[in-house]
Amino acid sequence: MDQKKLVLIASTIASFLTPFMGSAVNLALPSIEKEFELDAIFLAWITTAFLLSTAMFLVPMGRLGDIKGRKSLFVLGLLIFTLSSLLCSLAISGESLVVFRFLQGIGSAMIASTGVAMLTSAYPPQERGKVIGINTSAVYVGLSSGPILGGLITQHLGWRALFLFPLFVAFFAIFAILKVKQEWAEAKGEKFDLTGSLMYTISLFMLIYGFSHLPETLGFLLVIGGILALILFALIEGRTSEPVLNVKMFRKNTVFAMSNLAALLNYSATFAVAFLMSLYLQYIKELSPQEAGLILLAQPVVMALFSPIAGALSDRIEPRIVASIGMALTALSLFLFSIISSETPMEYIIGNLILIGFGFGLFSSPNTNAVMSSVERKFYGLASATLATMRVIGQAFSMGLVTLIFALLIGKSRIPEVLPDFIIALKTAFVLSAVLCIFGVFASLARGKVRN
Repeated sequence: MDQKKLVLIASTIASFLTPFMGSAVNLALPSIEKEFELDAIFLAWITTAFLLSTAMFLVPMGRLGDIKGRKSLFVLGLLIFTLSSLLCSLAISGESLVVFRFLQGIGSAMIASTGVAMLTSAYPPQERGKVIGINTSAVYVGLSSGPILGGLITQHLGWRALFLFPLFVAFFAIFAILKVKQEWAEAKGEKFDLTGSLMYTISLFMLIYGFSHLPETLGFLLVIGGILALILFALIEGRTSEPVLNVKMFRKNTVFAMSNLAALLNYSATFAVAFLMSLYLQYIKELSPQEAGLILLAQPVVMALFSPIAGALSDRIEPRIVASIGMALTALSLFLFSIISSETPMEYIIGNLILIGFGFGLFSSPNTNAVMSSVERKFYGLASATLATMRVIGQAFSMGLVTLIFALLIGKSRIPEVLPDFIIALKTAFVLSAVLCIFGVFASLARGKVRN
């Protein structure tokens, strides 16, 4: 088989796997909460722990892949992801599940920082938008099948069975990529910045972990410390000859900088939607995991349908135009979600999930195309990892925002005990998310034209 197609197959399978687990786990959260008797804040950490470790390791892994070889790191990431999934299925407590999810995030960082970079290296610029669209579509197919299979498996086999799924799927990705003869390491021979990598991971840990513990004093101290550490990191990296993160790319490349900012704001605004609506449908509407999964299916199905179209469109039309329209539609849908109540008709919920899926589908592929087309080949791994980092930091920030709202409005109570407060928290989260998305529209428009 054509080497390019093997890369596309492996990258696409991997791009399917991680979002599938994320959306499937959302459906299992009420079952996990019941088994381990977890409060609302700790329940959110089952998702946040995965995002935290992914965010911490994405950029260092992207740089390591550029130096040592993206294919090798991709395979190792798949192995770690599947092993940690097995451990998650064997968790004996909420605490152990959080630890194993953190480990799973490290494997996810290796996969995400190398998959799109290999794809971009393997295909010429004129085909890039199309294959990135296919790859992005796989993400949404994963998101689509997650609610269905996640709901079915949780309801009939239990939540532990969910974590066994990656063991079977990852095999096909590993088989395909091992048949590829080429290795991509455009920065081979350059030095890996271990000091900068440690500074980066520690500062991100402080920032994200601290934000999730607001409004406690410890949370404020960690957030302030994390921001200061990131500023110090940027100053040092700007003077390092072979940095783990080339901060000059942000200063000198407007398209790269603003496209990453747009991604950060978009994911900050949208990621918690599936988490919140899964809880809403099961706790407020009293649906089974399987029924809730079928409702949530509306959003990712529309994403999967429109991502390839939007990606191909961005090869002919300025990516910022397509992406900005998508971001604006997403902001509208978030505002519409902020008025839901226990009496909201299911047709309204499904219609709004379709709208947010359409908006997100228009945004993601063109934005990715803009980022990858704005840098030189030797920076593909770093650019891919940086964009993935913006996505994961945005997702973690989204969950951190929800955790903060839960802490202020629900506290340490279990959700079934405080349903009216949960509705208020839900509305508050959607209003704040919509505001973030509006800022994202301006960032998307401000990026300027992409020059291949």
